[in-house]
Amino acid sequence: MLVSLNWLKELVDIPVDAQTLARRLTDTGTEVEGVEIPVPLFKGAVTAKVESIRLHPERPDLFVLSVKAGHRKGTCITAAKNLSEGDIVPWGPPGCVLADGTEVSTRDFQGVVSEGMVLSAEEIGLPEIADEFGILRLEPDTALGEDARKALGLDDTILEVSITPNRGDLLSMVGIAREVSAVFPEARFKGLSPRVTPRAEKLDDFEGVFLSDAGCPFYALGSIDNVRIMPAPVRARIRVLLSGMRPISNVVDATNLVMLLVGQPLHAFDDSGLPGREITVRAARDGEMILTLDGKTRILDREDLLITSGGKPIGLAGVMGGGESEISEKTTRVLLESANFDSIRISRTSRKLGIPSEAAYRFSRFVDPFKVETALAIAMDIMASWGAGEPTGWIASGAPALEERHVPLTSAVLEKIIGTGDLEMASGILARLGINTDDRDPSRRFYKIPSYRPDISIEEDLVEEVARIRGYDKIDSVLPPVMHTTGDITDRMRAERAVRSTAMARGYSEVVTYCFVSPASISALRFPGSDLRSSPVALSNPLSSDMSVMRTTLAPGLVQAVQKNIRSGWRMAIRIFETGMVFYRKGDEVEEVFKLGGCVCPGVDSRSPWGEQETEDFHSVAADVEAIFASRGISVKLVPGNEPFGHAGKTARVMADGRDIGYLLVLKPEIEAELELPAPLFLFELDMEPLVQGGRALFGEIRKFPPVYRDISLVVEDGVYSSDILMLLRELGGPLLEDVRLFDIYHGKGIPEGHRSLAYSLAYRDPERTLRDEEVDDIHGRLREQLSQKGIRIR
Repeated sequence: MLVSLNWLKELVDIPVDAQTLARRLTDTGTEVEGVEIPVPLFKGAVTAKVESIRLHPERPDLFVLSVKAGHRKGTCITAAKNLSEGDIVPWGPPGCVLADGTEVSTRDFQGVVSEGMVLSAEEIGLPEIADEFGILRLEPDTALGEDARKALGLDDTILEVSITPNRGDLLSMVGIAREVSAVFPEARFKGLSPRVTPRAEKLDDFEGVFLSDAGCPFYALGSIDNVRIMPAPVRARIRVLLSGMRPISNVVDATNLVMLLVGQPLHAFDDSGLPGREITVRAARDGEMILTLDGKTRILDREDLLITSGGKPIGLAGVMGGGESEISEKTTRVLLESANFDSIRISRTSRKLGIPSEAAYRFSRFVDPFKVETALAIAMDIMASWGAGEPTGWIASGAPALEERHVPLTSAVLEKIIGTGDLEMASGILARLGINTDDRDPSRRFYKIPSYRPDISIEEDLVEEVARIRGYDKIDSVLPPVMHTTGDITDRMRAERAVRSTAMARGYSEVVTYCFVSPASISALRFPGSDLRSSPVALSNPLSSDMSVMRTTLAPGLVQAVQKNIRSGWRMAIRIFETGMVFYRKGDEVEEVFKLGGCVCPGVDSRSPWGEQETEDFHSVAADVEAIFASRGISVKLVPGNEPFGHAGKTARVMADGRDIGYLLVLKPEIEAELELPAPLFLFELDMEPLVQGGRALFGEIRKFPPVYRDISLVVEDGVYSSDILMLLRELGGPLLEDVRLFDIYHGKGIPEGHRSLAYSLAYRDPERTLRDEEVDDIHGRLREQLSQKGIRIR
């Protein structure tokens, strides 16, 4: 938010310079990101009256002006045709410096010397305030001979203030002024005292305002007749511009100035553009459309809030008005809206439709419902004072929906957190923030929370207010109490470190993706309706439609990360992993499950001096998974499985201690084609719980005695898994069988149809001595006999 220091001084006495003010505001939590002087190079101009105008004797395209600035007179040459005798203008005499740094001097125009120049809005450095082509004309009551910077309100300092989302009250000059008065005890807060006329029962031929949705608890509507649309006064236009908005017309600028002043957005309707003689606030219908002021047609749903007349939409509540009731030069009667809307509904509509208006920005962060009448009264008074129209009254429907709140503060909690339990001191600080109490108890007091501070609800909130205004630097440093045990990390942290260390050692990079994804990214994975992952939890206030649901799987984020890297030009292999939560809907509850996910892509260019390299395959990624789990002392087993987005025959379930903990797969070719990904793309997603509960990998001493190897070749049916044979060999091999390794798979001559040959290398070792061949032959022979007894054919 841009804050004019001159405007701020109209609301509060400021006892310090701009830099000190900025520093203290920042120290108390209202960060000032910048301090700027508007059009800093412009100087030396004065206000002057055009006393006479005549044509140049030699140049009929030029005019000779006689100007007077107090006791000083001069002659100027101009080509502008918009001036008349008696106009007040900014005059740049010789020595004046324009906004672009050009110094004005005298100049001879074919025998007539121009003593400087009369200035346009562009030469002053504010082209946006120009209301006509030519010289900038000031108000008739402008004092002559005054420094133009002061006369135009450019002798100002602009603070760029960053407002946190919980402090919607600071999105107004009044809110900033109140904050300044709290920070500086000697700064007197002047506040506002608008004249609010009594509410009328009816506006002439207007039927009234009707509220049919709880998203609008209070709606006021003012009427201004005999409207004359023209530019706002020059100083008002400049104030609007310096506050970061664009001057438009007297009516619109008045509503914007009031919004900037008190934080209550307003909207002006052209009465002739309303389809009916009433205004109704209701929820939109699915698919309903509205043409907004920016000329775009918006498609709405039932969560959007509409302002309607005669059953037709005339505005998006709290976001933007409709194009058909826009204020124009033909407007003769204005209906002025001042209302309070549900912040969540307005925020959702603004984000969904991509309309980041000033009104939506404020409503999304809470607007004090008790400002509705005040803002309307101020706006109508401003329009009347500018000659923009004649206020004829106002009507309203509903009432501010906000309960009175009282929050306790005890000296014990105050002392525990900030080192002092002085409730008198605390009450003084809180009173400057508008938080008052009638209690005088030295140990416990209840404070009435004003309507503009919804962020204060518990005792700690009051402590924070006292601490930041008093100064965090005044809280004494205290050493923590002595801990009788050493600090430690959690099992989850150990598991994450083990995963990170092992994965990165195997060439993976860690990524962190959003927990919010698009519904389309979930449906792209073809989950059936019975799958928990097919029904993600929708956000009530999403950042955008692409981030509107909670992820039920890590896969979309990992795949999108691969896509972004490839689109940015990366051509080599990509190996990424992530640990994070996924979210499942369980009735009215949301279950969070900690997952490990990984994605491997061979890249779009696998060329090398040694020929085409197949850098990754299913087995190499499986080895990565096994290594990650081995780092926590866990052995996993892969068995054939299915996933709706997995390649048939290249999808495995990962088992740990007999429990299914996830999948490893190659993405379906049709999904790879839809996502324009190079094939194959390997994905794995596994529960982190076994890794969290697991321990460290076990290591032993180096074996002193050599192993003795024997090979065995078995004929099994095609449906028998090699992993099952491995487990059987380990079970039957006895304590001296140290390792079993599959080294050959054979189909063909000598092997019956529907069978295959699996060849294993078996390593026997005794840790205490060297085994003799006859001992190994005896053990290996018994193993062969046992296998034969189980019906397994030995080649």
